[in-house]
Order: sequence, then C-alpha cells, then structure tokens
Amino acid sequence: MSKIAFVSGATSGIGEAVALKLAENNYDLIITGRRGDRLILLEERIRNEFKVEVITLNFDVRVLAEVQKAVLGLPESWKDIDLLVNNAGLAVGLSSIQEGVIDDWERMIDTNIKGLLYLSREISPLMVKRKQGHIINIGSIAGKEVYPNGNVYCGTKHAVDAITKGMRIDLVHDNVKVTGIHPGMVDTEFSLVRFKGDRQKADSVYNDLVPLYADDIAEAVLFCATRPASVNINDLVIMPTIQASATIVHRGLKTNSVL
Repeated sequence: MSKIAFVSGATSGIGEAVALKLAENNYDLIITGRRGDRLILLEERIRNEFKVEVITLNFDVRVLAEVQKAVLGLPESWKDIDLLVNNAGLAVGLSSIQEGVIDDWERMIDTNIKGLLYLSREISPLMVKRKQGHIINIGSIAGKEVYPNGNVYCGTKHAVDAITKGMRIDLVHDNVKVTGIHPGMVDTEFSLVRFKGDRQKADSVYNDLVPLYADDIAEAVLFCATRPASVNINDLVIMPTIQASATIVHRGLKTNSVL
C-alpha cells in the first residue's frame, strides 16, 4: 500500500519538485496551493508520469477556516497521512526595519509561521491517533542567521526553526518524526516574489554562480522521509558549494549577496 504525502505550496519551486520526487517514489499525494490552474497541471503530470493517486486542494494556508475545511473534507482513506511537508512560504521585500512595509510583514508572518502552524494543527492529530507519521518543515539559512534588511523574513524562519524543535519534543512520545530542512540559495521563484516581479533584480541574485535547485531540496526531503523507522534526521542545513553563509557567496571576485 502506498504512503500518503501532503505537500503545501506545491504550485512551483521546491514544493512542486518535492511532489514530483515523492510521486516518482510511489507516494500518493495531496498537493495544495493558491494557484488552482497550476495544481491541475501538476496533478495531470503526476498521474501521467507516475501512475499514483493525487488529490488537489486549492486554498490559502494563511486562512485558518480554509485549512480546516480542506483537511476535514478529505476522504477518510486519505486522512492516514504519513508525511506532511510544510513548504509554503515566501519572502517579500528587502527593507530596513524602519522602512518596512507592513503588508509585506503580514504576508510573511501569516504564510511562513501561521500557515505552517495551521496545517500542523490539523494534520498532526491524525498522526498521533495512528502513532506514526513524519512532519518535514522547510526552513531557510535565514532561520540560522540574520542578514541586513532580512529582519522580518529571518524572524519568521527563526520561528520555523524553533517551532520545529518544539514539535519534536511534543510528538516524540507519539512516534511522530519531525525534521527541519534549511536551504541556502535556491534558484526558484523566491527572489522574483521578494522583488515583487522585478525580473532583473531577481535574476541578478543568481548571476555568475551555481546555486541550489529545487530538485536538490526534493532529494533531501526524500532522504529524510525514507530513513528507517528508528532514525530521524532532526536538522539539515543545505548550501550550494559557492555559499559559505547567508551573505557570503563566491561570485567571481564578489563575495556579497543576500538570499
């Protein structure tokens, strides 16, 4: 019998790559996101390429009522979720604290922290009931370090790191694994969202270097998810070879960049 994985933020980037990697390895999938058209395309691709079962849930993780309705509405056989990948997240803006845009702050806090909490609150009891399961939270190097003008985004990812550790303590007696995966520079839509659609600025982040790609993180998720029952990967920081810290990368003679 196939295992069931629930992947948030599956419409692009890391989430999409994780869904495809898990499908390739015979997981049935619940894929979620705000962009319904992309979810449909991903569902079709998964069904055609991997012959596994897929459910799509089009909702916003920032809205508790939508999260509750989506999880509650799953068919009973789909509530035996083996793996939750809390991937939905974003960075918006790159401003000093005194010039910060409140709407940007709220989008990051609501998505990166509250969205992760809402999904975990609804799905973790299903795992506790069965005394098995695995939650993988996608954090960031920004949850391990702070960099200039990254104030609130870094704060949200530090929260993800702390929440992940707290989850592990709370769920250890119920045989539920909890893992934090913290990538460095990954070439996805991340920078395009951060710079609010400015393609030139977004592309400049990855100029003249070799970053990580979404598939690299998907491979890490699969590795963590397929360890023996007695083994849990607590914390995994993944960086491209050219990156030494959140702000130090090798870019020719340049060594200053921000995620």
